Amino acid sequence: MTDHSQLTQSERESIDREKARRATRLLLEALGEDPDRPGLEDTWERRVPDAFATLTDGNRAEAKPTMRTFDADSEDLVVKTGIPFYSLCEHHLLPFHGTAHIAYRPGEEIVGLSKLARYVRWQSRQLTMQERLTNDIASGLAGELDAPTVLVEMNATHLCEAMRGIETESTTTTRTTVGDPTDVEREQFYAAVARAEGQQ
Repeated sequence: MTDHSQLTQSERESIDREKARRATRLLLEALGEDPDRPGLEDTWERRVPDAFATLTDGNRAEAKPTMRTFDADSEDLVVKTGIPFYSLCEHHLLPFHGTAHIAYRPGEEIVGLSKLARYVRWQSRQLTMQERLTNDIASGLAGELDAPTVLVEMNATHLCEAMRGIETESTTTTRTTVGDPTDVEREQFYAAVARAEGQQ
């Protein structure tokens, strides 16, 4: 087992800051900017590397929240709606963001509700696509909780559409199911999602 307390900051972050600085500086130059002008010096030296170190936390197992579990008292569906998330499109390095809704049927254990939000945030912090992220959250939670059934819905706005391309802000919905939920469980989940979306 790796002792993460003995890792250097660079090893913990798994980001090459010097390369990130050089790459950001080159990009600014490619855009016709002067990287050394006031307002941009900290951009390539510190701000962009810091931002991408945070926004790619999902690549690092040591950044994953500890999923402390408790004995389950029942097998009733656990539903958590309205979880905000922010991720990065791997095609354009632009954000997509929105809301995640999760439900799972417990096996022998349940997890604190705040951990579901933390887990979504951790999974979201990587270069990915919405479809893959939805699958990663569902399959990851099924494994973490040993849950026989997990349902995930994600509704997101993609800035690669809103700021470029068709330049229209719209919502993309993706859904993934692990296991075999009953019709009642599906209805319970989608009714909770509809209530949550209606309140926004």
